[in-house]
Amino acid sequence: MTTTDPSPATTARPSLSAARERFLSGRPLPPDVPAEVLAAWRRARFFGVPHDLEEPVACPPLTGESVLLGAARPVLDRIAPALGGDGSLLVLTDERLRVLWTAGSAPGSGACAVLSEQEVGNNSAALALRARTRAEVHGPEHFLDRWQDVSAVSVPVLGPEGGQVLGTLTVASPLSAAGRPHPQAALAEAAVAAVETELRARAGRGERVLLDAYVRAARGQNRAVAALDGRNRLVSDAAQRLLTPEVLAVLERTAAGARDADVTGLAELPEGAGCTAHVTPVHLDGRTIGIVAALDPLDDPPPRAPAAPPPVALTGSSVPWRHAVGHAVELASSREPLLLTGERGTGKSALARELFGPDPVRAADAALDPGLGQALPGWQPGRPLLLRHAERLAQPGVAALNSLLDQHPDTRLVVTYTPGAPVGPCLERLLDKLSARAVTLPPLRERTEDIRELLPALAPRTAPGQPPLTWTLDALRALQLYPWPGNVTELAHVVRALAEQRRATGPVRRAELPDAVREGPAARPLSPMEHAERAAILAALRRHGGNKARAAVALGIGRATLYRKLREYRR
Repeated sequence: MTTTDPSPATTARPSLSAARERFLSGRPLPPDVPAEVLAAWRRARFFGVPHDLEEPVACPPLTGESVLLGAARPVLDRIAPALGGDGSLLVLTDERLRVLWTAGSAPGSGACAVLSEQEVGNNSAALALRARTRAEVHGPEHFLDRWQDVSAVSVPVLGPEGGQVLGTLTVASPLSAAGRPHPQAALAEAAVAAVETELRARAGRGERVLLDAYVRAARGQNRAVAALDGRNRLVSDAAQRLLTPEVLAVLERTAAGARDADVTGLAELPEGAGCTAHVTPVHLDGRTIGIVAALDPLDDPPPRAPAAPPPVALTGSSVPWRHAVGHAVELASSREPLLLTGERGTGKSALARELFGPDPVRAADAALDPGLGQALPGWQPGRPLLLRHAERLAQPGVAALNSLLDQHPDTRLVVTYTPGAPVGPCLERLLDKLSARAVTLPPLRERTEDIRELLPALAPRTAPGQPPLTWTLDALRALQLYPWPGNVTELAHVVRALAEQRRATGPVRRAELPDAVREGPAARPLSPMEHAERAAILAALRRHGGNKARAAVALGIGRATLYRKLREYRR
């Protein structure tokens, strides 16, 4: 629920509350339950969230103060007194919805340590993170009993570069008849604007300090120096020749840990690294913001074969992606079914094949064979099985899969599932059974820092003597700002199309990118149909040199309609 239309919870709160009770008891629902609310309740049941959750959700303690909390604390400390004693709660979370800071209190708020849907069900913070815009949840739209008398509004906090979501800010208050927008919506949006302003100011200073430290350390001819802060990476040519993926990973971890401990001195590099790395912290305002590493080659480094690049399915060093992949690898080590969920194009099938390793795998695709009448008869017991597009399974296919699991419970089975479309009761029960061992892959828009690593992995192999595909900084910035509704699959299509069709030499410039990517994201989340329509309009404008009248004629629409649609996409 992310619009400012009248809330179903306020216009028909008694009926929605009754519908929730019927949903929890498994009885048929009335036809007027909003589809997005019903989908949120189903997701909570899919994730196994108890509606009567009482104990606060626990998570590992956070070490140190995050960049977001450091920038937000001065703003929030000024705002918190304005909450007064009206029963409002102010909550700041990070990009994984872990609570960083709270002030005030609200009915049933408790002391939740994390607000992900997997832990507490439908809530405004999870919606705001997923939609990248303000979101509200009122009363019975929540899944938990404890939040039936709470209205909440959340606003995502965007990073100063790339527009990545760094976290959310939520204001929760007692449920009222005011409806939408939430009475504290303006306060939440103003607070986030102030936090983002502070983040921009701090990011600019931090980058300048890191750059100055790098320049000082790199003075002199052919010095091997690398400067890292977990987000930016400056590497001299000499260091590039010494850095292996393993050494770089150690330095990245050292930079992340430098905020909490003194890392001055020699870094502990893996055996066979071929060099040493002397680390010096970089400070700003009394805080450690990164490191500078001076590399020295060993006299007689042991010979080593060049490291093969990681498979595309495992490419990426962002926290959300490494967390998801690490969890999947851990679960795949046992011979129990594994469920990989996520938006289309996030790499579920590719990751599943990597998890199986070199073992021969029997693949079944419910999109092509909903009843599994073709795939399962040829399956041999003991052979790993990959089931793609579980959301397309028909009832016979669900029954066949249940029968297989009953007869061969130790089968190595990985199931991929894309949430969204309504599912029948049989499939819903199967998904509930598999959800105990489920991993959700993050969309590309939540791990845009991985795009730099994905680009060379997705590019087709170049012919001998031909330079690899490279990108200007402006083009990279456009790629990181675009929301990628098709995720890694869409990015791969763009990269391959450019590699095959471009005739120019040198790095790819922003002007060569597809219109929708080059122009940047729309001001609001778009449906797949709106994405296609916006791309067609931008392409027509480009073909006609920006002349809107000629573009409207080419598209077969009136000029007034074209102007109206352009205005809608800018809102």
